[in-house]
Amino acid sequence: MTGAHVAVPSDIRSVGIVNVAFGEHVTVVQPVNLYGCTIGDGVFVGPFVEIQANVLVGARTRIQSHAFVCELVTIGEDCFVGHGVVFVNDLFSVGGPARGRRELWKKTIIGNNVSIGSNATILPVSICDDVVIGAGAVVTRNIDKPGIYAGNPVRFLRSIKQD
Repeated sequence: MTGAHVAVPSDIRSVGIVNVAFGEHVTVVQPVNLYGCTIGDGVFVGPFVEIQANVLVGARTRIQSHAFVCELVTIGEDCFVGHGVVFVNDLFSVGGPARGRRELWKKTIIGNNVSIGSNATILPVSICDDVVIGAGAVVTRNIDKPGIYAGNPVRFLRSIKQD
């Protein structure tokens, strides 16, 4: 090919694990992108997961494949994060992406014993202990009452039966 031009990216980044504080007995199935986060004892992280800087994952939590946990998320102990769950920290409060203006990003706090179904989207909220979020749900407001929630936007369905 005479005169052909091949474009070469100027910034190539690799998948990896960088600057992560791991507890004991953690299982990570690669490939993953984990950087600048803290992972508690006994946590499981499935493949194709990204956990960004300033994230804290509590002990014995399971994060299934294809989940995205953005900066400023705290996940409690004994939680389950289903396949394809996405956390959001930018609410586009200026009409579009914050574009590096981290002061516009918001925190998300997930309590203990919270299960989040596959493909749920979690906006910057606080979720109390002992909550189940249904698959495909969109959580747009704080949840401060234990129970089962589902829908878009998420709504309370019922209490969790206690044995």
